[in-house]
Amino acid sequence: MTPILIRGRSRHATSRTAVRVAHAVLGGAAGVVWLVSPGMTISAQDPVPVARAGPVAGAAVAERDETSPADLVLPLVVVGAVGVLAGYGYVRRTRRARSRTTPGVVSVRPPAPTVADFERQARAALVVADDSVRTSREELGFAEALFGAEAVEPFARAVRAAETELAAAFAIHRRYERGVPEDEVARRQALVGVVGRCAEAGRRLDAEAPAFDGLRALERGVDAALEVAEGRFRELAGRTGGVAATLDELGERFTASAVEPVTGYVEQAKDRLVFATGHLNACRQAADRDDLERAARHLRAAEGAIAQAGVLITGVERLAAGVREAAGLVPAALTGAEAEIAAARRAEATEVPAGELRARIARADGVMATVREQLTGGPYDPLGALRHIARAVEPLGVGRAGAVTAGALLVARGAVDAAEDFVGTHREAVSAEPRTLLAEATRLLSVGVPGYAQADRLARDARDLAERDVRAHGTPYPDTGPPASFGGPETRGRRTLPGA
Repeated sequence: MTPILIRGRSRHATSRTAVRVAHAVLGGAAGVVWLVSPGMTISAQDPVPVARAGPVAGAAVAERDETSPADLVLPLVVVGAVGVLAGYGYVRRTRRARSRTTPGVVSVRPPAPTVADFERQARAALVVADDSVRTSREELGFAEALFGAEAVEPFARAVRAAETELAAAFAIHRRYERGVPEDEVARRQALVGVVGRCAEAGRRLDAEAPAFDGLRALERGVDAALEVAEGRFRELAGRTGGVAATLDELGERFTASAVEPVTGYVEQAKDRLVFATGHLNACRQAADRDDLERAARHLRAAEGAIAQAGVLITGVERLAAGVREAAGLVPAALTGAEAEIAAARRAEATEVPAGELRARIARADGVMATVREQLTGGPYDPLGALRHIARAVEPLGVGRAGAVTAGALLVARGAVDAAEDFVGTHREAVSAEPRTLLAEATRLLSVGVPGYAQADRLARDARDLAERDVRAHGTPYPDTGPPASFGGPETRGRRTLPGA
């Protein structure tokens, strides 16, 4: 059977066509009549009677017998006007047909999404899923401090499952950005896979959110949870002064580049603790009024700020430990690197052409000489020195000495941790690209020696891109704070801050 819409459209189209044909015929007939009418008065067989007249009348008849070009002007003007009107009507009908939105003329199906649409959707899904995992991990830490690891194990399992799905999504996105796969259809499917993995990560967290709320029971009372948050707050406040002194000490012994990854962290940690103070007080006041829902929201905001302050302070302490460890490792790494350079000179069978190998050895010798000068020339950057040593030896392809490998691991882990801390504490402004690079760097770090150098490079690139995002878009924290709670995209915003 013919669909109703199609039958209706055919009848309408037929009637409109008939009208157009009739208009065209009438217009043509009118033009012909006007063209023929002057000749009717000059033809010898003209039935129109010609009155007999005197000389004047005869002269008039003689003038009519000679057709003047002016007699054709009016008919031609009429025909031209008819043509113009017909063309104007056609143009109007064409435009109206193209812009019409009725189901009988234009398909009601929406336009197919483009590759750019799929890419935007994939990037947005990665950001939301990554934020959900990070927020869930934060609140899980406070629940574990109150109830113990065994009580929160089901929720920790959900977070680990979500992390696995998210890691797979980042890996697919990383390959996509590098042009794999090449087929257009397969690339679309890859983006669909990214979105699907992110959705599954969020689903895992959303499924556990009600049970997690049941465990914490903040809407029934916040006293115990508030005590845990205040204890964590006091601990971090006490450590803040210590890390500031540590940074001053490192600044005296080493160059500014040695502490650059954590520059400003102490001040940012203090800002977050001030923010937490306001919400801890608001939480206690709401609890005293038995407004437990509002108290839970303020508590969650305070917990988020406290968790981020902890990340910043821990980052400073970890960097200080890494710099000290690197300073003790640089001499041994130099010795090991020089042994590898000597082995490269003795190598008889190698895949690298002899001329290229000699150039690489010369570059490595230059790096070793520069590092030795830094060791004896005053303050220097120990992690930077280890990075130079590891990168100089890497192209020689003769194996790694123990100290060089240890130095490469220390450098890569420090870069990954620094990028992780920055993305985690500024995630409100960080896009999908630096998160993808960070996920790949984390994966390479677990591969072993072959992945250390690349992990270091990707982590540093991720940090640079994240800083670019923050400079371009800024971060709303600590003006509004992170109100999200444990859960995925469907549940994490259930404790939105009042007025946010």
